[in-house]
Amino acid sequence: MMESASASAPLHPYWPRHLLIPTYVANDRSMAEILTFLFSVSAVFLLVTWLITRGLGTLRRLAVCWFAVCGFIHSVIEGWFSLYYDAIPGDQSFLSQLWKEYSKGDSRYVIADNFTVCMETVTAWLWGPFSFWAVFAFLTNKPYRFVLQLILSLGQLYGAVLYFFIEHREGYAHSELGHPIYFWFYFVFLNVLWIIIPLVLIVDAWRQLSAAQTHSDGRKSHKSKKK
Repeated sequence: MMESASASAPLHPYWPRHLLIPTYVANDRSMAEILTFLFSVSAVFLLVTWLITRGLGTLRRLAVCWFAVCGFIHSVIEGWFSLYYDAIPGDQSFLSQLWKEYSKGDSRYVIADNFTVCMETVTAWLWGPFSFWAVFAFLTNKPYRFVLQLILSLGQLYGAVLYFFIEHREGYAHSELGHPIYFWFYFVFLNVLWIIIPLVLIVDAWRQLSAAQTHSDGRKSHKSKKK
């Protein structure tokens, strides 16, 4: 009986427990190593961007720092997933191990779920370059910078809402519901940032673009009165 029970036990840490992942190979790097890499590189992007945006106000500098970190995460980390999603369960490359660790909070990534593959591919190849473009636009004071901010933030918000809503419709089946790290930190906290911050930036872009349009309309009205 004991042999039969052990034979039927899943050979992976993911939910739901009955998932079959025949190519899965356990990580040989610890959670601490993986998270240290992620947050260290993100901190470098934050610091460098903060230093090169000295001419901007504090809130604008924070926004540009956000775009820089998004560029790294979208292009490098999510870009890796979009290219190698089929190989990740059995691959021991560092970024594959990062995804296997994250998948403890959302196993859709380790089973190459159709939604996550499509969503992350769009994110990597569209919002990744847009993020770096936004950094450049704000550093060089391009007139289209808030248009970029609006488009990028709307795209991020839409993807994050779908991400949560689809999993909600599936009963949060792909994570250990309520787990302090895997569910609340990996799945909820790390992703809700792409709802809260884009919402703030959408409102900011709306105000900036509305003010610019109001100014433009005022100038046109003034010119027409002169005529």
